[in-house]
Amino acid sequence: MSEFETLKYETRDHVGLLTLNRPQSLNAINETMLGELETFWRARRHDAETRVVILSGAGDKGFCAGLDLKEAFTQMAALDLAGFYNAQSRGARLMLSMRQAPQPIIAAIHGAAAGVGLSFALASDLRLITPDARFAASFVNIGLGGADVGSSYFLPRLIGAGRAYEFLLTGDFMDAETAFNLGLVSRVVPRDRLLDEAMELAQKMCRKNPLGLRLTKEAINCNLDAAGLEQALNVEDRNQTLCLATIRYEGQNPDTR
Repeated sequence: MSEFETLKYETRDHVGLLTLNRPQSLNAINETMLGELETFWRARRHDAETRVVILSGAGDKGFCAGLDLKEAFTQMAALDLAGFYNAQSRGARLMLSMRQAPQPIIAAIHGAAAGVGLSFALASDLRLITPDARFAASFVNIGLGGADVGSSYFLPRLIGAGRAYEFLLTGDFMDAETAFNLGLVSRVVPRDRLLDEAMELAQKMCRKNPLGLRLTKEAINCNLDAAGLEQALNVEDRNQTLCLATIRYEGQNPDTR
């Protein structure tokens, strides 16, 4: 049973299924969802039982439309700049929390992923989408900058700076075919197979050494910003030694399939 108002959460065989659950608002993030996501990702930091998290959006219309603008504009009218900065940084730190979570995150995306919804997708480790999926850094379309809540960090690293500039500066939508061709997503699957494909992928990961799974995500995070090859190799060498220790001393067997 989910403990949240705007989220659904359940676990199945070491896989956590997190659903953004405001379908009447295209799963737009409001103050309540913000607080619940902060609580959720904080709990995953010390959750050894959950090895992979699948993130999806409820309803038929889409994954996440971004910020709930009706609520946001009402709140912002009452904020000074310090208050706005605090609210801005809370939303932005959700992306850091997703990267700090030890579990690989699979985003299962249908329909629109715009604004903060785009950043949720970018902060995930893998993205599976349906043919109707589309992405937009829509911040720039409402008078703000196109670089927001991690978009200017993640997008150039995922698709290259040249194309990232285009989408961040224009706020134009990227369709599913373009997203796949640019390497932003791993697979394009039928809508009725989206969660099944995500679960199959998650279960494949769960058959690996749990420490190895966690350290692989950690190494990728570190080495995206590593000072050079030597630093990257040092992280990998340490991680492989730790994984060997779990096999040797805890009796864990790697999946050889």
